[in-house]
Amino acid sequence: MFERILVPVDGSDRALAALKLAVQLQQRCGSELFILCVYRHHSLLEASMSMVRPEAPETMDDSMRDYATEVVEHAKKAAAADGAESVRGFVKGGPPARTIVGFAKEKNVGVIVMGSRGMGDIEGFLLGSVSHKVTGMADCPVMIV
Repeated sequence: MFERILVPVDGSDRALAALKLAVQLQQRCGSELFILCVYRHHSLLEASMSMVRPEAPETMDDSMRDYATEVVEHAKKAAAADGAESVRGFVKGGPPARTIVGFAKEKNVGVIVMGSRGMGDIEGFLLGSVSHKVTGMADCPVMIV
């Protein structure tokens, strides 16, 4: 039915619930499972105002990429514990909804399975959630958990 399933994750409980459902779908369809964490790119001004640890003077983007990598690794382990096979993890920087939809097109994903509310900030509350934006922009079906 679906050759490829995409699960965007952000470390939230809703994302992990979506992952659990995606693993069940994968087991029924024999699909390949893609796990994606998107971190928001920070401008040089935002990075200059951030609180960086003196012992690890990374840019804000480096810190966000490292965290996103940890989120993906945790999600891959959780998927494997639930019985998932053929799982690949990805980390991308950019605007979350656009990056998720672009990745889905690039990888010819059959369905996107994602949480209804993640770890977004007040901007998400005021401007609309990432999941809402993805449902409006995606060419493939989107399942919101």
